Amino acid sequence: MVYRVVQWSTGNVGRNTLAGIHARPDLELAGVYVSNPAKVGRDAGELAGLGPIGVAATGDAEALLALRPDCVVYTAMADDRVFEALDDLARILRSGANVVASGPVFLQFPDGSMDGPIREAAREGSASIWVNGIDPGYANDWLPLSLTSISERIDEVRCMEVLNYATYDQPMVLFDIMGFGRPLEEVPFLLRPGVLTLAWGSVVRQLAAGLDVELDSVEEWHTRLPAPETFEVASGTIEKGTAAALRFEVRGVRHGRPVIVLEHVTRLRDDLGPDWPQPAGRGCYRVVVSGEPDYTLDLQLLGSDGDHNTAGLKATAMRLVNAVPAVVEAPPGLLTALDLPLVTGRGLLR
Repeated sequence: MVYRVVQWSTGNVGRNTLAGIHARPDLELAGVYVSNPAKVGRDAGELAGLGPIGVAATGDAEALLALRPDCVVYTAMADDRVFEALDDLARILRSGANVVASGPVFLQFPDGSMDGPIREAAREGSASIWVNGIDPGYANDWLPLSLTSISERIDEVRCMEVLNYATYDQPMVLFDIMGFGRPLEEVPFLLRPGVLTLAWGSVVRQLAAGLDVELDSVEEWHTRLPAPETFEVASGTIEKGTAAALRFEVRGVRHGRPVIVLEHVTRLRDDLGPDWPQPAGRGCYRVVVSGEPDYTLDLQLLGSDGDHNTAGLKATAMRLVNAVPAVVEAPPGLLTALDLPLVTGRGLLR
């Protein structure tokens, strides 16, 4: 069966989902939505760096939904426009189109506080929605849960991202949300109380659900390091003394101790935080299951251009694209990774 798909946005992730849709023999690109007027009318393949594929981008969302696609691949930035993104998703679902989306990330395993309108829209449209990626997503749902299947006893599950973000070209995320390049005394959006839990608490709760564990609480912790001198990254300038490395944890606590932990170690230079966890290869997602026995699993990332951040964007994109058939065939509603069957790269082997 061939599924007709609309791509919604052509940014860092959207360019990669377009390439992924083009690569799968069971997906047909029906249309592409763009919010930038300068992209309207351009060939979608050119926007994705593929060359012409005969589908023009449009800013007319209603016209695209009127095509009655089987699924919309939604990759528009949601970090700085949560409520606008929720409105987009509700409109798409009410139209009857299923959705795979990269955000808002708390929808990957919601706690009931902000997901009501999405569930209602899914009911109205008799459609399904699945929000995922690499992190939050595969690196801290199926990857760790699969590893626990060979455990005899589990004391702690720790999911880590250990990456250098210097080549990640997204100034808004890097500077405004994460606070890099800003004074250490300035609290960025990501580190305001409750925001880490809003973004990654869903990861901790989903792992707990997958392991049939009831948590007593979810806690946050973070620390930052300054730049030893001024230097440049893809997104701009990092001045001496401003934030240049970030380490945080979101901890699921049971009986007074962390049992499920999401940890990020983010540097803008490899020499920062030498005593912090170091990556395998250029960068990695790491799962550590402590118990009997102890397991450490490193998922190394490297794109064909030699950059680990490119690979991370591709991983998020393909996590969504490869799940389209399973999401379309799933019962209507807000889905989590625990609801889907095994998703593979079916049809991609060359």
